[in-house]
Amino acid sequence: MVQIITDSSSLYTPEEARSLGFDAVPLCISIGDIHERDLLLDMDDYYEKIEQGLIPRSSQPPLGDVIDAFESHSGSDIINISMADGLSGTYQTACSAREMAGEKKRISVFNSRTLCGPHRYMVQKAQEMKDQGCSADQILAWLEQAAGRTESFLIPQDFSFLKRGGRLTPLAAATGSVLKLKPIMKLTKDGKRLDKFGIKRTMAMAADSIIQYLKDKNLDRRHILYISHAHAPEDAQKIKAMFEKAFAELEVQILELSAVFVAQGGPRCVAIQYIER
Repeated sequence: MVQIITDSSSLYTPEEARSLGFDAVPLCISIGDIHERDLLLDMDDYYEKIEQGLIPRSSQPPLGDVIDAFESHSGSDIINISMADGLSGTYQTACSAREMAGEKKRISVFNSRTLCGPHRYMVQKAQEMKDQGCSADQILAWLEQAAGRTESFLIPQDFSFLKRGGRLTPLAAATGSVLKLKPIMKLTKDGKRLDKFGIKRTMAMAADSIIQYLKDKNLDRRHILYISHAHAPEDAQKIKAMFEKAFAELEVQILELSAVFVAQGGPRCVAIQYIER
């Protein structure tokens, strides 16, 4: 028996995950006097507090919660699909929980080297494979291949959130001095940092530069493209239309980022990510 466990980078609430057969342990988010779990707080109130000048803080899931998740599936082969190591302490927390669990030899902690859309797809596919009777080794082999077939870009509107979080390469951090332009960040291949990809004058030009880059990747029905946004639905819809025009057979999905990722990318940021099925 295989059990899939993940975190809220997959953008699944605990209840949604349970209804689909896996577990999702949410990260933690704090703003002002509010201390809540990711995906479980009122987002309108959250954005209002950011507009008032309050700074959100995020952290990995509590170690005890991850241990409890592992222990609740005693007797199963557990695969914990974690968000990218380096962007959060979530992967390291899962590794520590594994060392403290009673059946650690039956627990595999997989570093997805990505987050949000592609992470969500990895979890969905792993659950499908489990339901089809695949072994833990078969699922882990697919996950390793999938982690090498995805790329992620971020277009922030307020660069100070990224700079404050320290998840940038030195070159990318220097981009923060550019005003009234759209910096474009690209997740490094190891998934540990965001690096500078380019700078454009408008959101549309930033999205188009990513489209031109991805044309060499021949995106088609083999891929899924995710456009995830932080309270920027109009930008997301416009970018979706641009990608659908450029790649006729490409499936494009729009997702809304959770509070933890708003804390890192800032309000109105837009993430563009793809993964090969």
